[in-house]
Amino acid sequence: MSEATVSRVLNEKPGVSEATRAAVLTALDVLGYERPTQLRGERARLVGLVLPELQNPIFPAFAEVVSGALAGQGFTPVLCTQTAGGVSEADYVDLLLEQQVSGIVFFGGLYAQGDAPHEHYDRLAERSLPTVLLNAAIEDLDFPRVSCDDAVAVEQAVGHLHQLGHRKIGLVLGPADHVPSQRKLGAARAALARAGVDLPDEHVEQALFSLEGGQAATTRLLRQGVTGVVCASDPLALGAVRAVRRAGLSVPGDVSVIGYDDSSFMMCTDPPLTTVRQPIEAMGRAAVELLVGEIAGVKVTHDELLFEPELVVRGSTAPMRDRG
Repeated sequence: MSEATVSRVLNEKPGVSEATRAAVLTALDVLGYERPTQLRGERARLVGLVLPELQNPIFPAFAEVVSGALAGQGFTPVLCTQTAGGVSEADYVDLLLEQQVSGIVFFGGLYAQGDAPHEHYDRLAERSLPTVLLNAAIEDLDFPRVSCDDAVAVEQAVGHLHQLGHRKIGLVLGPADHVPSQRKLGAARAALARAGVDLPDEHVEQALFSLEGGQAATTRLLRQGVTGVVCASDPLALGAVRAVRRAGLSVPGDVSVIGYDDSSFMMCTDPPLTTVRQPIEAMGRAAVELLVGEIAGVKVTHDELLFEPELVVRGSTAPMRDRG
C-alpha cells in the first residue's frame, strides 16, 4: 500500500475504494497510531457520556435526553458513571480515548470544582477531541458549555420567599469550590440586598450533594432562626425537609423549602417540593448539536450558552408566620 493511498485516506480525499479505506484505518488501529480527529470513532460512532452518579434523578434524566439526541444523529452513547471507590472521571477519559470515541459530553463533572484535578481535560484539549460541558465550569477550560442560568434560578427562589414574607432566608449550597454554587451565592446576596434583606455568613451552608448533607446543613440553619431555605439540588431540599421535621417543625407551616432541578417525582413528595426546574430537554439537545457540529468540523462557539430556569411552586413553600 503506497504512502499516497494512506495520505488520501487520512485527508479524506476521493479515489480510494471503501475496502482500501477500511484497511488503512484498521492498520492504524492495530499499530497503535491515533486516528486524525475527523476519523475518530468512525467505526462505531461512539460518544462518551460521563456522569458523577445516578442517585440524583437529574443525572439519568439528562442521560436519557442526550442519549436519545445522539441516537437520532447516528451516534452510540457510552454511559460512564462514577461510583465511590470505583473508576474515576480521569480513568473514564482514558478508557474513552482508547475506544477512539468521536466526542464526550460531561454533566456534573470535576470541571465545576476549582480544587479538583483537571489534567484529564487538558488531555482532551491537546487531542482536540470534541467535548461539551453541561453546566458551569471553572474559567480556564476552553470547551463549549451549555448551562442553566444559576443567577436567574436563585433570584427566582429567594424572590418567591421574599414575596411570601420571609426575611430570614438560608442557603444550602454545594462545596465552596463548586462554580454553580458560587454563582448562586453571589446572585442571592445581590437579590436580597436589592430587597433590603441581609444574608449573613451564618445563613449560608455548604454541603455534599446528598440528602444527608442537606439535613445536616439545614439543622445548623434552623439554629439561626431561618424561616426559608433555598437548596442547590432536590436531594439537598429533601434533606432540609427531614431536618425541619426532626426539629419538631413543619414544612411549610414553620419553614419553607425550595429545591433545584425539578427532578423526577418531586411533585409526589410530602409535601410536593417547590423547586427551580432546569430545562433539561432543551439543554441536552443543545449540547448534542454543539458536539455533532464539532465532530463534523464546524467551528462552534465556546461561549457559555445560558438557558433560563422556571420556578415551579408546589406545597413546600407558604407565607411566613410567626413561630412565637
